[in-house]
Amino acid sequence: MENQMQSEIAELNSELEEVEDPRECYAMVQAKIRRYRQSGEKVPEDLALIERRLMNECMAASQGRD
Repeated sequence: MENQMQSEIAELNSELEEVEDPRECYAMVQAKIRRYRQSGEKVPEDLALIERRLMNECMAASQGRD
């Protein structure tokens, strides 16, 4: 199960690298986190870190600091 989570996160990271808008990336990560929670699984720490990083990028962009 752990390997599957890591491969899902790696795949998501690859997808995120292709998207320029941090808001779109954040929405993608939020959807992945929501799926983990709905299935009763713990959200992987790597995914939570990505979420925080993207949230900071979104806030910076909204304040004109990108």
